[in-house]
Amino acid sequence: MIVLGLTGSIGMGKSTVAAMFRRLRVPVFDADAAVHALQAPGGAVLPAIAAAFPGAVSGGVLDRAALRARVFGDDAALKRLEAIVHPLVGAERERFLRRHRRRPLAVLDIPLLFERGGAELCDLVAVVSAPAAVQRARVLARPGMTPDTFVAILARQVPDAEKRARADVLIPTGGTKARTARAVRQLVTALTRAR
Repeated sequence: MIVLGLTGSIGMGKSTVAAMFRRLRVPVFDADAAVHALQAPGGAVLPAIAAAFPGAVSGGVLDRAALRARVFGDDAALKRLEAIVHPLVGAERERFLRRHRRRPLAVLDIPLLFERGGAELCDLVAVVSAPAAVQRARVLARPGMTPDTFVAILARQVPDAEKRARADVLIPTGGTKARTARAVRQLVTALTRAR
């Protein structure tokens, strides 16, 4: 199996590209979805989050806004949270890879792939990228997003130019969806034929 890491900065269209892989019947592990499942009511990480961040869990439900307020801008708190969540996400990822081991291609959709050293898990890395103006417009169109929050998020991510330089494959997302879908289709064809 070829393990393809899929990453890109906020607002670059990574979720759209991941959906394109799924439509082509390529299994995709969504790290964000794994985190949300672990943090859902009854989720495996809730007791540890409640102990580390009093008030962030109430009645068995995570208060995402309260947790975000506790960790955003506090590196030590963020590291505590990551130490709770990341091992369990890693276990989910390993289960996913075992389940799909006979497939020619599987995608690991990991937003902070370079930031957290996840590229070593992959045979190749694909980076989704769009022009900065397109990225900014997409992000600021999100409910509750502010320019200051956008800048703060970008500051925690490897810059797009560096991601592009480190990528094995670049998937352009600044044009039409049809153009992006064509690039994804061509990539899947090339990688699955290689097997």
